[in-house]
Amino acid sequence: TTNQLISKDLKDINYFMKRNKKILITGGAGFIGTNLIKLLLKKTNYKIISIDNYSSGSRRNHIKDKRISYLKGDTKNISKLLQKYKKKIHAVFHFGEFSRIYQSFIKLNKCLESNIIGSNQVFNFCLKNKIKLIYSATSAALGKNELKKNLSPYAYTKAKNLEFLENLKKWFNLKFEVIYFYNVYGKNHIKTGDMSTVIGIFENQYIKKKPLTVVKPGTQTRKFTHIDDTIKVCIDAWKKKKCKHYSVSSRKNYSIIQIAKMFGGPIKFLPERQGERFTSVLTKMNLSNKVINVIGKIEIKDYIKNFKKQN
Repeated sequence: TTNQLISKDLKDINYFMKRNKKILITGGAGFIGTNLIKLLLKKTNYKIISIDNYSSGSRRNHIKDKRISYLKGDTKNISKLLQKYKKKIHAVFHFGEFSRIYQSFIKLNKCLESNIIGSNQVFNFCLKNKIKLIYSATSAALGKNELKKNLSPYAYTKAKNLEFLENLKKWFNLKFEVIYFYNVYGKNHIKTGDMSTVIGIFENQYIKKKPLTVVKPGTQTRKFTHIDDTIKVCIDAWKKKKCKHYSVSSRKNYSIIQIAKMFGGPIKFLPERQGERFTSVLTKMNLSNKVINVIGKIEIKDYIKNFKKQN
């Protein structure tokens, strides 16, 4: 019938438009971005653009697929980099920020340039071009009072970006989802260098049969969350379009010393560090949204047990 033909034509047009629409990942050559791209390739038909300045990302993480374009550049230049793509971008996953607490004291300018200047340009790019934003928040920016949010330059910048986003929503109706990350670990996490993660460092030291380095006092606790649980929530939030805040974390807290003992072997203590948090705080912040708390399914103790079996 005519109605059936029209319905089929509309489906064909929608499919064609989706195929020609693109998803942008900032930090697409990094740990989170790489795993997210793999899942997007599997779950969607979208083409993908990665912007990365390779300060912590790596070309070794590039995925060979015709649907992906990798661009080298800083987020502060996003409008220039994406001039010819801006009308084709369906969503922006903004994961390309400076993301280490202790290092933000040492590399203050880089932290501010990435998290304030760069992120402001990303927000404006989304606003001007009416693009949905998915933003990675952090448990480091959470606390029961303002002092906790100001423990480090990193935590400060992330907390201020959340406030700014809420104002952009109020002033200009910017559409976004916020995902709170909790000490994410898993495939492609960084194992060496200034931007390495706790679990990555321990894995590298375990393989090389070196003492595991624990920052004093070692009793500080964290909610370690697997990358697969994290990126699943990112994609679910993007698809649901609820304009909400999502917190994805493990159910249980572990101290750093407990994690080190799961690996086994000798332990070497390092001096206390400025900005160190002693607990991971589950967000109860409301802002203008209800927070949706999601508990990850993969346990860190099972991950470490499997890692040791394979190594």
